[in-house]
Amino acid sequence: MSARRARLYVTKFDPWSVTKAAFLLSLAIAIVLVVAVSVVWFVLDRTGVIVSLSGTVTDIVGSTSGLDLVTTLGFGQVIGATLIVASVEIVLVSALAGLFTIMYNLTVGVTGGVEVVLSEDV
Repeated sequence: MSARRARLYVTKFDPWSVTKAAFLLSLAIAIVLVVAVSVVWFVLDRTGVIVSLSGTVTDIVGSTSGLDLVTTLGFGQVIGATLIVASVEIVLVSALAGLFTIMYNLTVGVTGGVEVVLSEDV
């Protein structure tokens, strides 16, 4: 007995549903980004890489420049910048997903949609 197959075409997506799903996925990515940056910062701080890098930059630039990487790359500043990047990522991914869904729905009349083949394993 052969497996049954069905060919279906996806001809429309609901933009609001896609936007909500993209928002939740981008929120999860933002949380992973913040946790990953925190872990990397703590590892670099505990191993002394930030202090060593600050010393190297001070040796190269000079101490009169006023550039101190230890205060510039403090945990608060790094997490603040990461939160800003994560917030922008959430907004952009959600908005672009909705926009691309609308564009897909407008062009599906020309392209015919995406073909999906469903088969039953026997």
